Amino acid sequence: MNGRNILIWGLVFIFFIIALQLFEFSSPGPTVERLSYSQFVTRIDEGAIRQAEIDGVNVKGALDNGRQFVAAIPEGAAPQIADRLIAAGAETTITPVEELPLALSLLFNILPFLIFLAFIFFVMRQMQGAGGKAMGFGKSRAKLLTERQGRVTFDDVAGIDEAKEELEEIVEYLKDPMKFQRLGGKIPKGALLVGPPGTGKTLLARAIAGEANVPFFTISGSDFVEMFVGVGASRVRDMFEQAKKNAPCIIFIDEIDAVGRHRGAGLGGGNDEREQTLNQLLVEMDGFEANEGIILIAATNRPDVLDPALLRPGRFDRQVVVPNPDVVGREKILQVHAKKVPLAPDVDLRTIARGTPGFSGADLANLVNEAALLAARRGKRFVTAKEFDDSKDKVLMGAERRSMVMTEEEKMLTAYHEAGHALVGITVPGNDPVHKATIIPRGRALGMVQYLPERDRYSMTLQQMQARIAMAMGGRVAEELKFGREKVTSGAQQDIEHATKIARAMVTQYGLSEKLGPIAYAEDEGEVFLGQSIARTKSISPDTAKLIEDEIKRFVMEGYETARRILTERRDDWERLAQALLEYETLTGEEIQKLLKGEPIVREEPEDFAASPPSSVPTTGAGADKERKGPEGFEPSPQGA
Repeated sequence: MNGRNILIWGLVFIFFIIALQLFEFSSPGPTVERLSYSQFVTRIDEGAIRQAEIDGVNVKGALDNGRQFVAAIPEGAAPQIADRLIAAGAETTITPVEELPLALSLLFNILPFLIFLAFIFFVMRQMQGAGGKAMGFGKSRAKLLTERQGRVTFDDVAGIDEAKEELEEIVEYLKDPMKFQRLGGKIPKGALLVGPPGTGKTLLARAIAGEANVPFFTISGSDFVEMFVGVGASRVRDMFEQAKKNAPCIIFIDEIDAVGRHRGAGLGGGNDEREQTLNQLLVEMDGFEANEGIILIAATNRPDVLDPALLRPGRFDRQVVVPNPDVVGREKILQVHAKKVPLAPDVDLRTIARGTPGFSGADLANLVNEAALLAARRGKRFVTAKEFDDSKDKVLMGAERRSMVMTEEEKMLTAYHEAGHALVGITVPGNDPVHKATIIPRGRALGMVQYLPERDRYSMTLQQMQARIAMAMGGRVAEELKFGREKVTSGAQQDIEHATKIARAMVTQYGLSEKLGPIAYAEDEGEVFLGQSIARTKSISPDTAKLIEDEIKRFVMEGYETARRILTERRDDWERLAQALLEYETLTGEEIQKLLKGEPIVREEPEDFAASPPSSVPTTGAGADKERKGPEGFEPSPQGA
């Protein structure tokens, strides 16, 4: 419970205590007889009053029979009544009347009402959103970041040099606007940062503000959207009003696709509130009134859904692509995140960068953090290369399942399965070097073979795709050759899916089938509605569809036959590799090469955990669960892997 809630409940308690004090009822007591003035005078004359107390126009006391009484007398009659009581022998007391000032008397009378109104007003303010301000719905929720909240510069951003160069021009303009204005140049009003999640788009925006040393307003696209129509547009207006007061400044809108989606698109109809908010944003960016000195920077990983009017020149003039870093960029990012981590001499950041293709900046930061936590858990003073390897395995594939009980038959089947993958992958030209083979269960896989690419790959050749298919089929072929078709398991399910996915892309997207030619038979998926992608497919005749399936089957079966031929010809090497996996559970790429050359494996001390860097190439595993996707090494995209 936070301090505000404690304060509210405390005030509620105090209010009810005051109310009880003001409206307190007397506890039940003796019966009081109320006398009229004539009855009271008669009782005095009869001598029936034993004791009386006169307080202004009120008299209370006791009768001879012990009963209490009260009576009212005329104003100014107190002296005469007192004389008659004394003459009758009654014990008489007169209480002097103290007159209160009129203002104080009024205050006492209306004080309960004022307290009640103040309490209701306070509760209403706390229930009201928008910072506790009544009617504050239309106020901007943009936060102004200052140096006290951590100044970020371009020195803190690594691995995305091209994006930094494009944005450095904005920094130069904010520092010296006349440099551009004297030549008639105008700085772009907006820059859209586009890239996958975790690549550093938000960090880049903060670095621009830190380098230029100007006010930096940050807000999320979802902060504009409310259930009330017009609130988002009001917040946009208020945000730009605040920015004008602090110009020159930067406004950063994160996840702008929440409010900047294409108007009128989608099967579910438009949202009036969202479209009004977008309309107001378009007008503020480039309307009749120029917003000089205000630079709008937005970030999204879905530029395809944004409205075209938002992307035209004059609004978001530039689209800065922030991609996943290459091997050089990954090394620089690792250097930035490893500054505060004590590294052992055996740690080579370039080797780690080489083994992490496809990793974003956030992935690399998480990798360094996991390695530091693992070293601390093991009681080490430095983070060694083993911690980095172990953390990469954990991040990519999950923790080891050494507590999982496997029978000797299952271990043997897994060993021959993985040995088949490894041997086929080494033999077929076009595959990356094998980095590790293991039969230790991880995640949902009972074993796996990892391949370490020698460099980042941006496209794939036909030979490499065929090699991937053959390598994927090596596990199934190994099970059939060693144990017979009746003993084949479901462990190759993911391998078959992977091989089919590659073959389908070769036929329908890359035009690698001689019978079908260089024609695309598949299109990208369309709109996403109710969480499901609505695909747009071309009209294909039944004969063409059958030919496509025949070609996909041909590519897969060619890989299958290649794997069978290799394992049959090199059966001795395959047996030797499988037996070594049963003995050591994990083999590195160097140890596998020694085995294939007939050299013995020599280890200084037994390893209970062998780690390897994650790879963007396929990781094959026996016994993988259907839902286990794992690191995909090949995605059917125009760029290949």
